[in-house]
Amino acid sequence: MLHDQDLLSVQEVRTKVEKAYQAWQKYLAYSQEQIDSIVERMAAAARAHSQRVAELAVEETGYGNARDKHLKNLLACDILPRRMRGVKTVGILRELPGEKIVEIGVPVGVVAAILPTTNPTSTAIYKTLISLKAGNAIVISPHPRAHRCTCETAAVLAEAAAASGAPEDLIQCVDTATLEGTQALIRHERTSVILATGGSGMVKAAYSSGKPAFGVGPGNVPVLIDTSADLEDAVAKVVAGKSFDYGTVCSSEQAIVAEESLRSRILAALQAQHAHIANDTQKEALGKLLIMPNWTVNPKCVGQSPGKIAKMAGFEVRPDTSIICVEIGGVGKQHPLSAEKLSPVLSLHFVKDFSAAVEACYALLKFGGLGHTSVIHAKDDARIRQFALRMPSMRVLVNTSSPQGSTGITTNVFPAMTLGCGAIAGNSTSDNVGPLNLINIKRLAYAVREAQDAFETPIAASAVAAGGGPIDRRTVAAAVDRYLAARGVFTDTSVTSSTVSNVATEVVDRFLSRRSAGEKTGFS
Repeated sequence: MLHDQDLLSVQEVRTKVEKAYQAWQKYLAYSQEQIDSIVERMAAAARAHSQRVAELAVEETGYGNARDKHLKNLLACDILPRRMRGVKTVGILRELPGEKIVEIGVPVGVVAAILPTTNPTSTAIYKTLISLKAGNAIVISPHPRAHRCTCETAAVLAEAAAASGAPEDLIQCVDTATLEGTQALIRHERTSVILATGGSGMVKAAYSSGKPAFGVGPGNVPVLIDTSADLEDAVAKVVAGKSFDYGTVCSSEQAIVAEESLRSRILAALQAQHAHIANDTQKEALGKLLIMPNWTVNPKCVGQSPGKIAKMAGFEVRPDTSIICVEIGGVGKQHPLSAEKLSPVLSLHFVKDFSAAVEACYALLKFGGLGHTSVIHAKDDARIRQFALRMPSMRVLVNTSSPQGSTGITTNVFPAMTLGCGAIAGNSTSDNVGPLNLINIKRLAYAVREAQDAFETPIAASAVAAGGGPIDRRTVAAAVDRYLAARGVFTDTSVTSSTVSNVATEVVDRFLSRRSAGEKTGFS
């Protein structure tokens, strides 16, 4: 039974989707130059408010820290728009004279954007910019625990868009966010495509809606530190990635995997980076605290500081602690901390050799991060390639922090906050989702050959496919003759070639009789 809040949310969604759709009808007439000008104005406004909305996000959700949320906002409103400059999304995208094909960009319509509580402002900026860059409207559904900061961010973007000439109502944000309202949004007849970021339940709902959807799976990112790596640099980058926004990014490092021979050096390097190495008692307490009995992450621990997590687990760490590290003896349910943790807690798994390390990384992904991201720190390119070919992840990063590399800050992958995990994870794409995922491509195709010239083997019945006209019996009989002979229908030496020809002629006669009578011939 729906409560008053749910009914209000559903009605608000219906109203705002309709407004967005009507605005999109006007936006369809905008040129690429007009669209690009609007996107640039929005990005500039987002940059001006980035620090403020980052602070709002931490204040409202209690997740992460304002410094790193500001950097995530800048990924969306600085790096992303620079990468999108010059990208064609509407009108003629490209012409292929040699193929006589012209590709035309067609916006999809109203984008339903489902937002998370972990990255509420950066995801709002990112999804709005790529949606409008692609010529679409957007309706944002905030996470209920991040409603205020998300809607404030959307308001900044909407005001900037309107000031640069965009149709009013092109950007909508749901004020009364409920689960029922979100369901109404993703199933609305005017909704064209869904960009879903959140828990697995919401992603599954998006894919089950009957609408095209882009949702992503969880990350359980393994990091292989090879014997050929610059070890101190590798550990420093792992700590920088794992501590980033207190581990709220889905592509944050979850476990270091390395050969046993590197153990003492890695532990020393971690301590040099202000990591706390947990003892067995602390490890057991962390496992019970972070991972719920149903194998989900304890929401009270998501995006919390190392000091707060340690206190919740019943022990103390130094004030300057960057991350907490725990050694695990394997992967799977017997080792709870081998799962995704969404906090600055990093597992350490030491094995006998490189092959065992590769297989351990494979197991970590299979346990809870299929398709997402994996990392290797190494100088041996042969080992890097071996690792990449084995990993069931759509992003394999080399010598970089994982959150920064996977989202395009330190690598040249497309700057994105929605990281597709491919079919292996039940996702519709393996891309870092961008504006080109939010358009359809129409193809203008000119005739370049006659139908009978399209096949390697001459097809005498091509005239039939073309719609009629006189048929030469001898030509068709010869084609049937070749067909029968090629398939060894007549292999008995007592059967003469004249017998084959007689059969071929009989087949043709029957075919022509049926064609004259208007019957289906079985040829197409």
